[in-house]
Amino acid sequence: MSTKIKAAICRAFGSPLAIETLTLAAPGAGELSVRMEAVAICHSDISYIDGGWGGTLPAVYGHEGVGRVTGIGPGVSGFAPGDRVLVTLIRACHHCTHCATGHPAYCDGNGTPESPIRDAEGRPVLNAMHCGAFAEAVTVHASQLVAIPETMPAESACLLSCGVITGVGAAVNSARLRPGQSAVIIGAGGVGLNAIQGARIAGAARIVAIDMSEEKLTIAREFGATDGILANDAQALDRLRAVAPKGADVVLLCTGAIQAYRGALDYLAPRGRVVLVGMPHVGQTVEYEPVNVAAAGQGIFGSKMGDVVPARDIPWMIDLYEQGRLKLDELVSGRWSLEQINEAIADTKSGGARRNVILF
Repeated sequence: MSTKIKAAICRAFGSPLAIETLTLAAPGAGELSVRMEAVAICHSDISYIDGGWGGTLPAVYGHEGVGRVTGIGPGVSGFAPGDRVLVTLIRACHHCTHCATGHPAYCDGNGTPESPIRDAEGRPVLNAMHCGAFAEAVTVHASQLVAIPETMPAESACLLSCGVITGVGAAVNSARLRPGQSAVIIGAGGVGLNAIQGARIAGAARIVAIDMSEEKLTIAREFGATDGILANDAQALDRLRAVAPKGADVVLLCTGAIQAYRGALDYLAPRGRVVLVGMPHVGQTVEYEPVNVAAAGQGIFGSKMGDVVPARDIPWMIDLYEQGRLKLDELVSGRWSLEQINEAIADTKSGGARRNVILF
């Protein structure tokens, strides 16, 4: 049976979201319905809402969620009504080459399933990123859910759905940081702070945060950065060399601001790696000299969702949180209602927020 839900819908790029009553389909084969407790606002949502990545409209965005299972479709096992779960955007078939080799974020075996959302006139509404979690409830594939403890606050737990696993995973899984290595994290926002945590957990000897804000650099130190450098400091490279004379073994670019991608290679040590974690808008480009990269044996590659395997990595991160080794509560900047979502988005865009969370 379908359900009526309130959701924040985007009908025009660059415009405020509208709170509407929509219809959510019952779960089909392999799917579950989840009543949401909380959903965080990610910069990826904002990039879509602003039209930076294109896409289909109307749409309901939101993909960092936590809630309780309310309905179970045919063929689903391992979940029961009332189970508390994370809702992630990683929808995996478990059969394609990417899934079979431990890279479900790149799954190409699911195609484009029909959205479970309809508006008041019965017209389809995109559940963006297979989630559509700026809503009171969602219907998603079972592979997108991970069970979580009852003891975790909803506003902290939901961050594990994207921002935390993306940042920590980029440092640990994608960059494969090792004890004693040095890391530069460019951008000390929500994902950057988690990349800093990942570098700390991996045992990096030097963790250098680079950002435009002195306030953010102070916060970065609270999350594990050993040093902070202002991005607009004319002596930035010299300051890095003072603490990492050969340069960084890994540079993690954790911002979508394209200017940060220019010159990132300058921070690298020979045989170092630049990992692209943030996602600039479509069409933005940078230039570099390939001969320098080749001669120094350096690399540039991307990291999607921290290259995580949710069933493996999220329980590990929950354990770190429960031990006090992974900060989650400290990432929450503000708590908002669904009706306040446009204010929460504006606050996020101002640059001061770590993560704003919508509570249901």
